[in-house]
Amino acid sequence: MIPDHPSTSTSEVPFLAIPADPDPGAESCDQQVDKPEEACGVFGVYAPEEDVAKLTYFGLYALQHRGQESAGIATFAGDEISLHKEMGLVSQVFNESVLAKLKGTIAIGHTRYSTTGSSRVVNAQPAVVSTRLGSLALAHNGNLVNAAKLREELLERNHTLLTTTDSELIAFAISEAVNSGKDWLEGAITAFHRCEGAFSLVIGTQIGVMGVRDSHGIRPLVIGTLPASKAGVPIRYVLASETCALDIIGADYLRDVEPGELVWITEEGLASFHWTHKPQQKLCIFEMIYFARPDSIMHHESLYSYRIRIGQRLAEEAPVTADLVIPVPDSGVPAAIGYSQASGIPYGEGLIKNRYVGRTFIQPTQAMRESGIRMKLNPLRDVLVGKRVIIVDDSIVRGTTSRKIVKALRDAGATEVHMRISSPPVTHPCFYGIDTDSQNQLIAATKSVAEITEQIGVDSLAYLSWEGMLLATREEPGQFCSACFTGDYPIPIPDPVKRTKLALEKVPT
Repeated sequence: MIPDHPSTSTSEVPFLAIPADPDPGAESCDQQVDKPEEACGVFGVYAPEEDVAKLTYFGLYALQHRGQESAGIATFAGDEISLHKEMGLVSQVFNESVLAKLKGTIAIGHTRYSTTGSSRVVNAQPAVVSTRLGSLALAHNGNLVNAAKLREELLERNHTLLTTTDSELIAFAISEAVNSGKDWLEGAITAFHRCEGAFSLVIGTQIGVMGVRDSHGIRPLVIGTLPASKAGVPIRYVLASETCALDIIGADYLRDVEPGELVWITEEGLASFHWTHKPQQKLCIFEMIYFARPDSIMHHESLYSYRIRIGQRLAEEAPVTADLVIPVPDSGVPAAIGYSQASGIPYGEGLIKNRYVGRTFIQPTQAMRESGIRMKLNPLRDVLVGKRVIIVDDSIVRGTTSRKIVKALRDAGATEVHMRISSPPVTHPCFYGIDTDSQNQLIAATKSVAEITEQIGVDSLAYLSWEGMLLATREEPGQFCSACFTGDYPIPIPDPVKRTKLALEKVPT
């Protein structure tokens, strides 16, 4: 059973009283995330004879790590569409009574971290628009690099845009094509040719569900099947950002949606169309390193296995004498285990994470800050005292959290602290659906490794090499986007968009 709480609707005050445009720095110093922020999570299901809203709820619950700002579900029962979306976590936005009102055989779900558009309930997804064929609900993971141009085109044609998201722009582009006389499939493909950037989409209509990836497949999208509940029931299909969302509802992984592919799921089954003639796989390498859950499957194995290997390689590339290997929980755990295995140095836990802390807009007092309030991580003094410690993390972005963690370890009695990072230095911002800082705020873009070592207060610091990161995938290196480490963007970025995040001065090598 899903715990009940006071119900809300999109027209009411959100269940969480979050400011309309919260300051990105509004979280407490300990609470602010010093990581590239997660992409969004999308989910879709075509399942006659099933409670599609509840399936979607649990699918989004499994994808909660991909976005914690808002969540939404749209369902279709014939020509009728029902929608509920709010600010907050999946478990806060939905309850039994809300889900009971979301009837149908088709559902689209989304959990959001904003990469375009401010953090307001109006920007929560799915985005819903009307067309001559009926309503359309769209959930988007990614980022369009030509959003400004597409917005201008739609406004010139007198479309009323209600949000500041690029997801709504895709939905209106589809509706415009459909309203010109095209069917759902033709209208969608016409719209996708107007979209430049990264997009994995789940789109619901009254007759079926689409799953779509951009021509480079930068953001993931998988297909699953639900076993028939009784004889005569057709195969039910599920679309999700990651396989962990299939596992939670008992669906079987079928395959990935391919780069440049559109799958169209109706009562006739699943049909596949390649809407672009030049697909080229460029999966975001950070999905492998950090974003996706370790139990999700990519390239025929769990990401836990890949993260073990990058930890092992990190130990080979950057050995150091120490007494204990510890992770920054939870994202650093597999790489720390791999480092321990390859180095022979014992693995242990030196930091305990409060796993019930999500995002908060309640500010600690200045006195609490000064006294060292630790909402997320707390060191184990009896484990650390007198020890030479290697701490393993997946990335450093600004360096602020790393500095606090290192200080906490020293205060707890560690005699040496050596930091090892299971990815290369992040030197360039992402334009494809990950919310990274502008380039001048990325510590590795403006400081050398020696300077970062001094700033965060460690005895030594080493990053995994770019070559080691890619070799550990056991795939062709050219299949991945690693622009945040190299500045080599597979999809061209318009100059006005580049200037929003890229520094004008030369970045140190």
